[in-house]
Amino acid sequence: MTKTITMAHGSGGSATRELIQKVFMRSYATMPLLEGNDSAVLPMPASVDAGRLAITTDSFVVTPQFFPGGDIGRLAVCGTVNDLACAGASPHYLSAAFILEEGYSQDDLITICLSMARASEEAGILIVTGDTKVVERGHGDGVYINTTGVGFLAPDVELSGAACRPGDAILLSGTLGDHGIAIVSVREGLSFETDIRSDAAPLYALCEAVLKAAPGTHAFRDPTRGGLASTLSELAEQSRVAMLVEEQAVPVRDEVRGACDLLGYDVFQVANEGKMVAIVPAEQAEAALAAMRSAPYGADAAIIGEVQALATSSEKPQAYLRTPLGSRRVMDVLSGEQLPRIC
Repeated sequence: MTKTITMAHGSGGSATRELIQKVFMRSYATMPLLEGNDSAVLPMPASVDAGRLAITTDSFVVTPQFFPGGDIGRLAVCGTVNDLACAGASPHYLSAAFILEEGYSQDDLITICLSMARASEEAGILIVTGDTKVVERGHGDGVYINTTGVGFLAPDVELSGAACRPGDAILLSGTLGDHGIAIVSVREGLSFETDIRSDAAPLYALCEAVLKAAPGTHAFRDPTRGGLASTLSELAEQSRVAMLVEEQAVPVRDEVRGACDLLGYDVFQVANEGKMVAIVPAEQAEAALAAMRSAPYGADAAIIGEVQALATSSEKPQAYLRTPLGSRRVMDVLSGEQLPRIC
């Protein structure tokens, strides 16, 4: 097998079969994949209500494809699993479609596939079907990945961005900005005194723990592109409320804050790939916080604010930040593209 991707690998012939067998099957061969059919026929898990299905799809075009703390493969799995987790759905099945550029290194592709296999095992999700296409040299950026995730919900789980209520607590599962700053540091060749790594991580176990501790949880949302500011603004609009965040309560690593100051970024707009926002009734907030902190990837969780009713009928639903001086300002939604090709 050649060391780089050729147009023949996208032909559907012997080179395609060789790529599938020696790269994809060796990396994460599950029984549905090994059957070699055009569709995966999958059982409904006995542990869940058969009528409750969640499905999400996403595409990943990050550059560079390898960065401190992860790569495009881990990102593809974790990002899709976390979208399912936001619905309260347990992740079960994943498709993975690759668009490869002619000349791309097969060694790098194998590394990405093995990373996806490890992330899938950690998240408890099976890669069950996929696709491969090849585009001419200069018509891609090495590799793009599209994933579709399927999960299942318990009958009593009802989460929605429109369900936030005045008095609810706003929880954040960890520090802001790690992924975005890790990407830009590699892309721009920046070096910092301390290691800044992507936070890409699967968060269903954390969400599951929160739901057990705080069954009244109203919403989850992962603050990816657009960061915390855009996420909370979106929730505010969906629920017709105001979101008030206490700036001092938000966990941010000193090195990330320093990098944002250096680069002129608002840390509340920087992308995250392993953090979760939870909107929880006030009386269940402490229990939810304890659950987050005891779950994988939640050690730095904090209660960062509260949901408030709109002061007047003309007030616009949006997110606000209360500064250490006591002043209040709007958390601006990201306008334009702060960091292109971030996920």
